[in-house]
Amino acid sequence: MKLLHGLRLATAFALLIPAHMASAETAPATATKAAQTPWLYENSDVPVDASWTFGVLDNGLRYAVKKNVVPAGQISIRVRVDAGALHEEDNELGFAHLMEHLAFRGSEHVPDGEAKRIWQRFGVTFGSDSNAQTTPTQTVYKLDLPNSSPATLDESLKILAGMVRAPNISESALNAERAIVQAELRESAGAGMDLGEAMRRHAFQGQRLADRSTIGSIESLDSASAAGLKEFHRRWYRPEKIVVSIAGDAEPAELERLVRQHFGGWTGQGKPVADPDFGKPDPKGMVAKTVVAPTLPPNVALIYARPWEKVADTIAYNEQLLVDALAQQIVNRRLVTQARAGSTFSVAEVGQEDISRSADTTTVIITPIGDNWQQAVRDVRAIIEDAISTPPSQADIDRELALFGNALRTMRDSYPFEAAAKQADDIVKAVDIRETIAAPDTVVAVYENMRDKFTPERLFAATKALFAADAVRILRTTPVDDGADADVRLAKALTDSVSAASSVRLAGNAITFDDLPKLGEPAKVVARNPLPRFEMESVELSNGVRALLFPNKSESGQVRVLVRFGSGYQAVDPAKGALFWSGPGIISESGIGKYSRTQIEQLINGRRIELGFTVDNDAFEFTAATRPEDLVDQLRLIVAKMENPNWDSAPLEREKALAIAGYRSFDMSATAVLQRELQYRLSGNDLRWKIPTPDEVRKVDAKAFRAFWEPLLASGPVEVLLFGDFETEKAVDALQNTVGAMKPRSTAAISQKASQVVFPAANAKPLRFTHKGPKDQMAAVIGWPTGAGLAQISEARQLEVLAALFRDRLFEKFRSEQAASYSPDATATWPDEFASGGFLMAYSQMQPKDSERFFTFAKSVAADLAATPVSKDELQRALEPILQYVERSTTGNLFWMNELEGATYNAARYEVLGRLYSDYSKVTPEQLQALARKYLVSEKAWTMVVEPEADAVASR
Repeated sequence: MKLLHGLRLATAFALLIPAHMASAETAPATATKAAQTPWLYENSDVPVDASWTFGVLDNGLRYAVKKNVVPAGQISIRVRVDAGALHEEDNELGFAHLMEHLAFRGSEHVPDGEAKRIWQRFGVTFGSDSNAQTTPTQTVYKLDLPNSSPATLDESLKILAGMVRAPNISESALNAERAIVQAELRESAGAGMDLGEAMRRHAFQGQRLADRSTIGSIESLDSASAAGLKEFHRRWYRPEKIVVSIAGDAEPAELERLVRQHFGGWTGQGKPVADPDFGKPDPKGMVAKTVVAPTLPPNVALIYARPWEKVADTIAYNEQLLVDALAQQIVNRRLVTQARAGSTFSVAEVGQEDISRSADTTTVIITPIGDNWQQAVRDVRAIIEDAISTPPSQADIDRELALFGNALRTMRDSYPFEAAAKQADDIVKAVDIRETIAAPDTVVAVYENMRDKFTPERLFAATKALFAADAVRILRTTPVDDGADADVRLAKALTDSVSAASSVRLAGNAITFDDLPKLGEPAKVVARNPLPRFEMESVELSNGVRALLFPNKSESGQVRVLVRFGSGYQAVDPAKGALFWSGPGIISESGIGKYSRTQIEQLINGRRIELGFTVDNDAFEFTAATRPEDLVDQLRLIVAKMENPNWDSAPLEREKALAIAGYRSFDMSATAVLQRELQYRLSGNDLRWKIPTPDEVRKVDAKAFRAFWEPLLASGPVEVLLFGDFETEKAVDALQNTVGAMKPRSTAAISQKASQVVFPAANAKPLRFTHKGPKDQMAAVIGWPTGAGLAQISEARQLEVLAALFRDRLFEKFRSEQAASYSPDATATWPDEFASGGFLMAYSQMQPKDSERFFTFAKSVAADLAATPVSKDELQRALEPILQYVERSTTGNLFWMNELEGATYNAARYEVLGRLYSDYSKVTPEQLQALARKYLVSEKAWTMVVEPEADAVASR
C-alpha cells in the first residue's frame, strides 16, 4: 500500500520531525481486459482507491487514470518503463539513461529536438513540466501539461507514445545525445558522486546494483552504438513493460480513450525477456570501508542489509509497516534529543528503505563533531543497544502515536487539494516497489483499527528486526588519510561491545501551554478594512500589529500562518551583517524561555503546530501551516517565542559544528564554489550574504550571538498573514489575544546603506576562483545590473521574459547543438524590497577550454536581443510557460501570501498584484528589445569563473 509504505520510509524525516495537437494518430480499437480486481490490487486485500480507473490493454499495457482538478486545467502524464540500470548487461552500462535522452530528442512523430518546442508553445516548462528520470529499476517519462485542451492533450499523448514506441535511434542522434550525457556526467562528477559510488559498491557487494551506475561511464558511453541501443529498446520497451498514469482535469473515460488510441496498436518485438536476478546481500563481503574525501565533511554510515522480497500487500502487512515506522521514530527521537543536548555527534538518523528491489536496508548516518568519530559511533550504537535490549515504555509509544495520528490526519486533510502530479507519481512509485496505493481514509482506518496492537512487546520486536541483518557494514568518510589500519579501526568501532544508554529516554512531558510565559492584555481592534477585489480583509490592532486575512477553502482544513516583524536583511548595515547566517538554523532549534526545543516538541506533540524561522529581505518571519482548531495555540507559541527567546548555547554549538564540518564541501566542485561565493559577490561583497569560514564560525560565542539577534527579535513592526480555512471572527479574536497581547514594538529607521544592494562593477577580466574537483569541470557567470523596487515591477516581470529567451538560446546552442554544457541557464532577479541590486545573469558549466566560447556566445545573445526584436514564435515559447506557471500558482494560498506579504504597510502591493498577469501577457518584442538595449550593455557586464586547481584529477 503506497501511502503506508511512504510512511515507513519518510514519516520520521518528513512528517514527524519539526533538511535526469493538430492531428491524432489513428490506432485500431483496443479492448480493455475485464477484471474485477484492478491490476494494481491483485493479491491484496487493501481497499481499492475508487478515485482511480484502472485498465489493461490487449497488448499488456497497464494504465491508471483519474480526474483531479488541482490545479485546474492541468493534466499530469507519467509513462513508466519497467527497465533501468539493473536491466543493462555489462556492455550496456548507461544505456537505460541514454535511451531516455534519445526518446526525448526525437521519435516517429516528432523531428529532432521539436518535442521541446511544441510543448513550450503549450505552456510547458522544459526540465520541470517535461522531464524524465532513470533509476536502477525504471525509466519514467513525465509531462505536466498546463491549461490543457483536447488538441494539446491528444498531441502530447501521441508524442509520448511515439517516444517510447519508436524513438529515433540513429548514429547521428546518438552522437549528439551521447555528448550531452557526457556533459551531464562531467558536471555531476566530483566527491559527492564518488562517495555515492563507494557507498553503492560497499553496501551491495556481490549484487548487480554494486556495478550499475545509472549514468554509466565515459568509456561505456563512448562504446555505445545505435545497434546496441536498438537491441536494448527491443528487449525492454514493450507494452507489457509499460504503465501509463494520468491524473488531471479531464474525464477518466476520455483519458482511457486516448490511452487506447495512442498505445493500443503497439506490439513488442520477439519474445519477452525475464528480468535479471538482482541478487541478495552477501554476508561474506568486506565489513568496513574508509573513503578519503578532502572536500567532504566527516560522516559514518552503518548499513544493515537484508534480502528484498516481494510481499503480498495486505492490511496485515501494512499494519506491520506502521509498527516498524513507529519503532524507527522512537529511536530517532532519542538520537535527536541526545544531539540537541550536546554530544559527540551533531546529527544521527535511522532510515529504513527497500532499495532498488535489491535489499531491505536500515542505514544509520552519523555526523561526528570534531575528530572523535569512534566515540560518536559508540554513543550512537549505545542508544541503539538500549532500544534492542529494553522494550519502549507505553509513554514512548503514546508520544509517537500522537505524532502518527497528526501525520495521518494531515495526509487525509490535504488529499482533496493534493496536486495531480503527485498522485500520478504515486502510481508510478507503487508499481516500482510492487505494492498498491490507498486513499487516506483507508490509511487512517487501518491505523485506528490497530491502536491496541502498538504494544511494547510488538514495538520491541520491530526494533530488534530493524537492526537485524544478513550483512552488516560500515563506511566512513574522512577528509584526511589517517593510516593503513583505518578499515581495521572502523570495523572495530562497529563490533566493539557497548553498554546500553538508557539516559536518553524521554521523561514524561510536564509542561502545558499554561506553563509558557504569560501574555499581556488583549488588544482592541482599531480598524478593519475589506478588500473586496481579493476577498480579503486587513485588520489593525491597538498595539500596532497589522494583519491580512484571506479565509478560503482552497486548502480545506489548513491555515497558513506568517508572522513578519522587523526589517530582515535591511535591519543591519552591510558591514555589520556577518551573523545573519546563524539565525534560521539556531533560532528555530532553540526553545522558549526556560524550556528547551525538546520540551516544546513534547508540548505540541500530536498537534499541527510549527515554528519555522527565516530571514526575508524586509522582515524576519515565523512560518507555520496549522489546523483551524490549532490556530490559537499556534499563534500563542509564536508570540511566546518572539517575546521570550531561549539563549541556550547548545543549538549554537551544534550549528557551528555543522557549519565547520560542511564548509570544506564548498570546494568539491565548480557549482559548490558558486553556492558559496555567487550571492555574496553579486551583492558587492555584502556581509549579509556571506557564508562564513570555519575560523569565522569558531569566533561566534553565545554572547555574540545573543547581542546580534536579541534586538532583532524584539524589533517591529509586526504583520500577520492568515490564509486558509478559518472563520474570520474567530481569527480576529485569536489575533487580539495572542499577537495583540504583545508589547508595542518600535520600528527602527532603515539606513541608506542597509536599503541598498550594490551589484559589482564591470570587470575586464573575470573574477576567478578555484575548486578541488575534476579538472575538466568549470563554471562561468556573466551578469548585467538592472533595477529594484516596487515602482518599476512591470519592468521586472518583463525582464523575466527576457531571461527566458536568453535561457532558451543558451539551451539550443550550448547544449542541444554544441553539447558543451548540460544545464546552461539564465535568470533575472529584481529585489522589490530594496532600492537597488537587481541583475540578469547567465551561467553554465563547461570544460575549461569552452569558457571563452560561453562568454562570446552569451555576449552575442545579449547584443542580438538588443539589436533585433524576437520573433512571435520565439516569444510565445518563452512566454507561455511563464503565463501557465502564474495561472497554476494562483490556485494555492502560498502564492497569494508570498505576493502580499508587507501589503498592510505598503498598499501598493495590492495594485501591482492586480496587474501581474497583464504585465507578462502584454509584453511585446519591441519592449523586450528596449529592455535589452537598456540593461544588457556590454560595458556593464560582470563576469566570474570557477576553474579547477592545478593538481585536480580528471572525471571518471
